[in-house]
Amino acid sequence: MTSRAGTTPAILLVVVGLACQEVGAALAVLLFPQVGPLGMVMLRLVFSAMLLLLIARPGLRGHSRDGWLAVLGFGVVLALMNALFYLALARLPLGVTVTIEVLGPLVLSIVASRRLSAWLWALLALAGVAALAGGGWDRLDPLGVLFALGAAASWAFYILASARVGREFPGLDGLAFAMTLGALIALPFGILSAGSALLRPDLLALGAAVAVLSSTIPYALELVALRRLPAAVFAILMSLSPATAALAGLLLLGQDLAWLELTGIALVITASIGAVRSSSRARSAMPEPGDPFAEPVA
Repeated sequence: MTSRAGTTPAILLVVVGLACQEVGAALAVLLFPQVGPLGMVMLRLVFSAMLLLLIARPGLRGHSRDGWLAVLGFGVVLALMNALFYLALARLPLGVTVTIEVLGPLVLSIVASRRLSAWLWALLALAGVAALAGGGWDRLDPLGVLFALGAAASWAFYILASARVGREFPGLDGLAFAMTLGALIALPFGILSAGSALLRPDLLALGAAVAVLSSTIPYALELVALRRLPAAVFAILMSLSPATAALAGLLLLGQDLAWLELTGIALVITASIGAVRSSSRARSAMPEPGDPFAEPVA
């Protein structure tokens, strides 16, 4: 009874975190006309870095050369992942973008499981993508699809880079350093994209709100939830992100989806859950590369 009492609030924390993340993404889309996708990337990374530096207060001394190289790679991945995601959001519906993006960790989980049954989930995910096509690839921007696929690949690299940095740095130190580097990389592109809009306090405040909704709140809630939830349960909950994204796109952005697109999203979610379960069975027999469905905190 005690275990169930602790598990239910933890599940609610994860769901609230997912909702905050997609509300943040929807808010970012609404800001695109003023600051552009790359301007939004800069605002999100800069404010996320500032918050992390304040919370973690990382020390510069006592880290190895390999540790700093890991931070460098992680920072580049953070900047690239966010840029590709927002560039895709500028051209595709939110639900479709997140569905394509989740293919990255899905493929990583399938490869990591080393089980033949895992490839059945890959075929199911492929059927989901085909259903998205049946829903109207002709009305989806091809460049947006490429950006979303790039974000998917970046998410897989994010997982591997995050695991490496986590081994080299204590607590949030490595993430804080990598986020700062990612913000510095995004800075010139964001300034060119947003221009004089960056002088408007209201837009800066909204950019800070996106950072808090998309990164700070979900990450804090997930940290609390992970203390009470098994990793596999947490990963399955995170695989529901395409559904929450589609709902946020409908309610906040008025982005309707055809029934075949909704079917495609459902198939990808089912494949993600199956891949998580398959990977969990095999995880005890191999080194863990990091949670394949850990949501990007940036």
